[in-house]
Amino acid sequence: MGSAHDDRFWSKVIKGPRPNDCWLWTGAVSDDGYGRYWIQCDGGQQAVRPQRHAHTLLTGEQLPQETILMHSCDIPLCVRSTGGADSHTYPGTQADNLVDRSQKRRHANAHTWRWRGVGRANFAAQSRQLRDALKAHGWDESVILPLMSGHDPDAPTLF
Repeated sequence: MGSAHDDRFWSKVIKGPRPNDCWLWTGAVSDDGYGRYWIQCDGGQQAVRPQRHAHTLLTGEQLPQETILMHSCDIPLCVRSTGGADSHTYPGTQADNLVDRSQKRRHANAHTWRWRGVGRANFAAQSRQLRDALKAHGWDESVILPLMSGHDPDAPTLF
């Protein structure tokens, strides 16, 4: 992994201006609403989640396959995976993620979270809408904060 590889990755990330802002992925988005990044390995290519790749780049640690990175910010496109106190992701298991989801009321019966109970296609569409807004406007909070928080009743619907 040389610096050209690192530059290619970071060119797809927009970092917010404040010390604790998200670092948002503007590259490919998978059908599950999370980012996707292609890396070279063993003479071929492999798709990885950008937050995992950022974690490896920033910490040098290769997480075990069964370990997932959970988002404290609840923004699927956030890649702020420093491994430190300022990280927006932290390692866990799928079971940990389900507990976190329930505690934060990010499930079908919740009523506070923007992406609650939406189908997989809508979840992916909402991530792509945020990604496209970032690519078109950069870190323009009047555009992206409603897409990130869901608190703006005037935010456009997708369908």
